[in-house]
Amino acid sequence: MGQSIMHRSIRGTASLLAALLAGAGILAGCGAQTGATTAAQAAAAAGPTTEAKKAAPLKLKIADINTNPNFRVAASQGFFAKHGIDAEIVTFATPAEGINSLFIKQTDVAFGADFPILNAVSKGEYSIIASTGIYDDQSAAQWRLLVGPGVKKAEDLKGKKLSNFRGTFVSYLWDKYLAEHNVSLKDVNVIGQGGFDEAYVALKKGEVDAVWLAGSTLLDKFLAIEGVHQLTDMSQTRVRVGSSIIVPNTLLKEHPAEAAELLKAVEEAAQYIKSHPDETAELLYKEVKQPKDAVLKDLPYTVWTVGFAKEAIDSFNKQKAYMVENGIIKEDFDLKTKISLDAVKKALPDRVTYQP
Repeated sequence: MGQSIMHRSIRGTASLLAALLAGAGILAGCGAQTGATTAAQAAAAAGPTTEAKKAAPLKLKIADINTNPNFRVAASQGFFAKHGIDAEIVTFATPAEGINSLFIKQTDVAFGADFPILNAVSKGEYSIIASTGIYDDQSAAQWRLLVGPGVKKAEDLKGKKLSNFRGTFVSYLWDKYLAEHNVSLKDVNVIGQGGFDEAYVALKKGEVDAVWLAGSTLLDKFLAIEGVHQLTDMSQTRVRVGSSIIVPNTLLKEHPAEAAELLKAVEEAAQYIKSHPDETAELLYKEVKQPKDAVLKDLPYTVWTVGFAKEAIDSFNKQKAYMVENGIIKEDFDLKTKISLDAVKKALPDRVTYQP
């Protein structure tokens, strides 16, 4: 069995159980008469009322990245608040970093590609609650391989230094791409990096020779480096991945209704983005300084379709098999036990077309 890039370059994250922030408590007032007291006790036993939920929304810290519009729109346009969620957006360099933040209870909700999602659920008590989409050929084409002046074809990567973002699916992409072009891992030097800023500096200094990246802003920035050019894109490979939302099991156990409301808010944000692209671009420029023209170019590929289809489970199974085979996942597990679709079934029943 060959040794994968992930096995060689990714350091495992210690498994910790993530707990959700304490939910809102409901205080039931007592009347002066016995009947009033009994009614209050009955109401308390029945659980929070709709009005009480609105008065005390559930506080959630949500892991995000600068180029994802879905969570920011849900927060800024009041969709989270409408659905009883007091959301705080916490920004990371990559979705994988956001997922890792669940381990130390820094956040309560995260999203990312199949690889970091599978890595997380294999190590702790977390569940995949919905898919946000699967890459088709057009979406896959947004991931480009940029290389330095000494690389004209895939075979030229022999002896070169390759940028690899730790904990992300880029490791899987490198493995598959190199194998398709008969380039051995023994013939390349994989450089683990934490994000695109680090990769940019390294490519500019000649410390790496090739970088996978996505997004119009990054593409323009990297192509401005002298001699750097695009070699190919992911649509020219056999790699297709999905993206999903992950939460601690404690959230589903303690706040199942709010988990569904969270997904409703994200879906409303997605619909807003589709009908208000200019406003969305303005928001991302205002909050995280993303150039408006770049946001508009990328919106068709960054807006989510929340649900769960057979393509999602197929993508998970393919990457899980790879990760187990290459020792990335140390102990195999039943994927079905890590997928909980109750929230998305309640929020968007028509979008759940496959039950694993």
